[in-house]
Amino acid sequence: MNAQQVTLPQNLDNLTKLLATTGLTNQQQKYLRDFINRYSDRTKTSKQISQSSRPFLADDKNLGEFNLLFKEMYYPIVANRSCGSKIWDVDGNEYVDVMMGLGINLFGHNPSFIKDALITQLDKGIQIGPQSELVGEVAELVSQLTGMERVCFSNTGTEAVMSAIRIARAVTGRNKIVIFSGSYHGHFDGTLIKANKAENNYSALPLAPGVIPNFVNDVLVLDYGNPESLEIIKTHQQELAAVLVVPVQTSRPALQPKEFLHQLRELTQAFNIALIFDEMVTGFRILPGGAQAYFGVKADIATYGKIVGGGIPIGVIAGKSKYMDAIDGGMWNYGDDSYPQTQKTFFAGTFCKHPLAMTAAKAVLKYLQSEGPSLHQKLNERTTQFVIALNNYFAAEGLPLQMANFGSLFGSASLELSEGNSAASVAMGLLKYHLLDKGVHLLGVSGYLSTAHTDEDINYILQAVKDSVEQLRSGGFLPPRASV
Repeated sequence: MNAQQVTLPQNLDNLTKLLATTGLTNQQQKYLRDFINRYSDRTKTSKQISQSSRPFLADDKNLGEFNLLFKEMYYPIVANRSCGSKIWDVDGNEYVDVMMGLGINLFGHNPSFIKDALITQLDKGIQIGPQSELVGEVAELVSQLTGMERVCFSNTGTEAVMSAIRIARAVTGRNKIVIFSGSYHGHFDGTLIKANKAENNYSALPLAPGVIPNFVNDVLVLDYGNPESLEIIKTHQQELAAVLVVPVQTSRPALQPKEFLHQLRELTQAFNIALIFDEMVTGFRILPGGAQAYFGVKADIATYGKIVGGGIPIGVIAGKSKYMDAIDGGMWNYGDDSYPQTQKTFFAGTFCKHPLAMTAAKAVLKYLQSEGPSLHQKLNERTTQFVIALNNYFAAEGLPLQMANFGSLFGSASLELSEGNSAASVAMGLLKYHLLDKGVHLLGVSGYLSTAHTDEDINYILQAVKDSVEQLRSGGFLPPRASV
């Protein structure tokens, strides 16, 4: 199918009618109509591809909730190529990318040390079935960088978390687990859960249709960082197999509760509850040892993905031998009377330990080892300075937006908008599209910096934010700058 031949169902009259029902002023309606048409024209091939594939492709690619007001811009940017800090879309537009593969690309796009390793492996072939010759070496590298005793591999972060929970339940002989509100642990039914606020008893509800109640009956959803959550864990201590934690949530990067995590570690240790750190985002990002090293907390089990795969799908489950022995029965040797003595749970997957994933992971881990702590220190400091510059600008402009960062992850720390102020709400929604229009590729108002981002890139992003704010002011979506 040729995307260029698709006729888009965009109608200026329909858009005008829709905008007339929003309660926006004439100035705001005109501005929004003109911007939507300009943005749609700039990214027309991405839009055409999205429309032409929709009859066949069921996809909700990182778009967030559907907003009828932004319907004509509700499509992903389709990439054509990438290198370093940049991507180029199918219309030839260049972007400074801060989505960075949703946290994968710590070293930017297509770094040569990963690409060269993958090409070498492709020349050797992709042997599925026999063991990859790199598996033991990669497991040892993960252990050296994280301090975990034993390691196994899955295909995705979702699989890793799912397996970690199963391991904890198998070893403790208990069923219930704790997760915290605001965390995301992949699309496994057992973690697609929200708090049952109506009951106010920390019980859980399915997050989406198709997740059956039986999957959530053994889950408590508690408030992250709240000391009351520790008391609830004490109350349920005899029932709990695990407490599952995203140490710093991408949706709340300002929440970094070190004392809470230390208390949680003491509590779970005292009651023989497995403490699981979900380090899909924080692992190998804040420090080589992840959030555990940063906060000084050693989890029983940790799950990793994203960065360690170097762009190839991977999941890693690592932890103490007490738990990880449930994968293979535990340590034994040839030539003596030893044998696997730990009861095993079930773990499998055709593509686990894929040769390309092992190759990319080895390249990443060896690179991190060779670079040492300075790589993270420099990148974390650069991101902190970037966030400070943004916050200084927002404060000077009187804008209700503040940013925070955890290492090279950054996102909104607060967004104080009146629900009744439709113009302000639309403005925040429009900010993302304005930045895309100016060549900054991002997801919402959060993102990641990489070692490939230059000072020029960062200054470009800052200027794009400032220009976007001025345009939103000209459209009547933000109040005029206060006179001094």
